[in-house]
Amino acid sequence: MAAIGRLSQKLLKSAALTQSRQLSAAAAHGEQAAKTWKILTFVVALPGVAVCMLNMYLRSQHHHEQPEFVPYSHLRIRSKRFPWGDGTKSLFHNPHVNALPDGYEHHD
Repeated sequence: MAAIGRLSQKLLKSAALTQSRQLSAAAAHGEQAAKTWKILTFVVALPGVAVCMLNMYLRSQHHHEQPEFVPYSHLRIRSKRFPWGDGTKSLFHNPHVNALPDGYEHHD
């Protein structure tokens, strides 16, 4: 009976040692993954955001003229009024870009 007790203690110690090795390997992997993501953040993500900001700034500096209004019969069809405002403008209406059925709202 004592031999079985010693054998079970050895097995428990061996299992505990194996589990602690696995935990330390997982912790080392976690540290390496954190370093990798930190490097990717500074090398890829932040420069990517900066390039996108520069692109939008440069696009905002370049102004386009409003295209000539052509009253095509298949565009801007209003079969019933919108339930907000005066009923002719869509929910996300932009007067500089979106024309009404009879033309743009104002000319610069």
